[in-house]
Amino acid sequence: MKVWFSNVPHAGLVEDRGGKNWISIKEDKFIFPGGGTQFIHGADRYLNQISQMVSEISFGHHIRVALDIGGGVASFGAFLLQRNVTTLSIAPRDVHGSQIQFALERGVPAMVAVFATRRLLYPSQAFDLIHCSNCGINWTRDDGILLLEANRMLRAGGYFIWAAKPVDKHEDNLQEQWKEMGDLTTRICWELVKKEGYIAIWRKPLNNSCYLNRDAKVLPPLCDLDDNSDNVWYTNLRTCITPLPGNGYGSNVSAWPERLHYPPERLQTIDMDAHISRKEIFRAESKYLNAIIENYVRAYHWKDMKLRNVMDMRAGLGGFAAALHDLQVDCWVMNVVPVSGFNTLPVIYDRGLIGVMHDWCEPFDTYPRTYDLLHAAGLFSVEKKRCNISTIMLEMDRILRPGGRVYIQDSVTIMGELEEIAKEMGWVPALHETSEGPHASWKVLISEKRM
Repeated sequence: MKVWFSNVPHAGLVEDRGGKNWISIKEDKFIFPGGGTQFIHGADRYLNQISQMVSEISFGHHIRVALDIGGGVASFGAFLLQRNVTTLSIAPRDVHGSQIQFALERGVPAMVAVFATRRLLYPSQAFDLIHCSNCGINWTRDDGILLLEANRMLRAGGYFIWAAKPVDKHEDNLQEQWKEMGDLTTRICWELVKKEGYIAIWRKPLNNSCYLNRDAKVLPPLCDLDDNSDNVWYTNLRTCITPLPGNGYGSNVSAWPERLHYPPERLQTIDMDAHISRKEIFRAESKYLNAIIENYVRAYHWKDMKLRNVMDMRAGLGGFAAALHDLQVDCWVMNVVPVSGFNTLPVIYDRGLIGVMHDWCEPFDTYPRTYDLLHAAGLFSVEKKRCNISTIMLEMDRILRPGGRVYIQDSVTIMGELEEIAKEMGWVPALHETSEGPHASWKVLISEKRM
């Protein structure tokens, strides 16, 4: 795997990590050998070891969506893509210019995010697997508040993999970490399924029985019933265990790829203005977007555009990303759920897709020039009541790669303003009719950001 050096001119990574199978420079490109400091014998061999340790971890079937914390240049995620697993790599902004930027240049899903004082912007029971290999997080500090956040995001029955190798000669330090980690995971009812060398794999329970059978004095306690575990926007972390839904919602997802098209149980929990059944809404969105995206792929030659990093800026139930998968467009989609609408993120993750909550009146947590295509359906007619349209358009320009495309489907009443802003930013816009014809209330603005 190669990345142009001029796209991410951070030679510091090579200087600091060179010789450790992490990254090297050859002529005008970065080369990723496939291992890194995390995986001395290569990421592929590491994944094989995990599969052998716990045979129930069937990558690409029951394990479809993973979170890699502090994942370096995302070798873990890159190799899992080959096994039909979508892995979101997260890390804070880095002194090197950020490994997250390298991950996105490689075409691997990644975001700038950090375990700190607030909840991460992902729903409860989002990830089938969470991975931390020397990720630099002290999981047991502050009464285990950071591990409790990982527990909130881990699906019922999901796996947490912790690979903690001793740094230099601090073996005693590591033994103390293992002891504290073992104590905390026992108290939050995780089962240590397997430990081999410096790799430990825990499994989260499928229901609340273990929590309810604990001694009343055991800490951390269960969170209050009025604590909405999917409320993540500017929400502080809590030192409590997120209980699982009593009806089993979130734990009964189908294997991949069936789960992509089967209406998940958590669809019933979404707060929306629905006068018809949610399953009908789900199927209607899928049918509608499949027809639109099939037309885009055929008419605008999406398969020839070398798309890789794609964003749906108002994702709904994830129908846009599902359509791209069905039409075999080789890309991944960041499904963004705006804070101004209904929180559909649990459904998106239950379908085996990834996404994040965001307020489009604020900057998105990524680096400049990281997405190849941006799709926005009905976004501006909603957000214009909250912030300046040009603010959102400028943020789109920041995160869009030169040569990238933007597809905006919205009300005709706003299209003139959007087209004017696009021209002022140097895009090349073209206004198109929808399949409903010239008198429809919506139009499509297609723009290209020229080199």
